[in-house]
Amino acid sequence: MGHWGFSYIGCIWLLMLILPNLAWTRCKPQGYSAEGESRVLLAMERSGEVCVSLFSVCFSDYDLRPFSPWFFWLTGSFLLMLMYEAWWIRYFCSGRTLADFYGSFWGIPVAGASLLVLAFLLLAIYGRVLWLGLSSILLGIGHIGIHLRHRRSLSSRPALFTPGGKGPSLR
Repeated sequence: MGHWGFSYIGCIWLLMLILPNLAWTRCKPQGYSAEGESRVLLAMERSGEVCVSLFSVCFSDYDLRPFSPWFFWLTGSFLLMLMYEAWWIRYFCSGRTLADFYGSFWGIPVAGASLLVLAFLLLAIYGRVLWLGLSSILLGIGHIGIHLRHRRSLSSRPALFTPGGKGPSLR
């Protein structure tokens, strides 16, 4: 269920999440708009963000401990966070189109949403903290749901998400 206490691993994961998102506020994709987003999905996303942020730092169960098979969950979570950072690097080095933002990365659909949700879910499994696991699922339903809806709306209008309709595929 979790032991109260500060988690440096949770703090590192949050920094890996927050820093590129802060940079994104200055480098949004051309044509980006949050208009028309489902209020239900948005409420789930926001609630999940708050809970994931809180539960990832206030339980010490995520910090390193002697090696056991559980360590593979932490390793998987870390690899997913590294992939999330690589996805951001690709986005910032690209033309910053909506296709870049909502597209797949290494075969993972809507990677900007999927990778971080999976990373926090694996972190919850490693720490055996139910609250972070449930929060990750809540975040995933909202965040991935919103990204999928944006992606679906773009795929029928290619000229709106890349200059001249050329660029990375949304598939």
